[in-house]
Amino acid sequence: LRIISGGTDNHLMLVDLRPFGVTGAVAQDALDAAGITLNKNTIPDDPESPFVTSGLRLGTASVTTAGRGPDEMRTAAVLIGRVLRDVDNPDTISAVRDEVEGLCERFVPYPPPRG
Repeated sequence: LRIISGGTDNHLMLVDLRPFGVTGAVAQDALDAAGITLNKNTIPDDPESPFVTSGLRLGTASVTTAGRGPDEMRTAAVLIGRVLRDVDNPDTISAVRDEVEGLCERFVPYPPPRG
């Protein structure tokens, strides 16, 4: 994943999808189907329209609030990459969704109150 937002100094990253040959709109829909929520986003000098885009915007605030750390973020990056390389394959999307659900079960951002 090529991060073009100047690094990861804050909770937002902008990813260039052109190396994958996938638009932001297609990637957003495929990743949503896999249980990964993010947004399509324009990138500098984007050849696509703002309704299609060539990038994705990823935020980490919600996942770090849930207690995920560097290992889980690496896992998320791998899962995102798997979907981006195979956006038209429902088997890949389903397999990634199963892994995402397992990860989410281990890290609940707002656990139920005790007592």
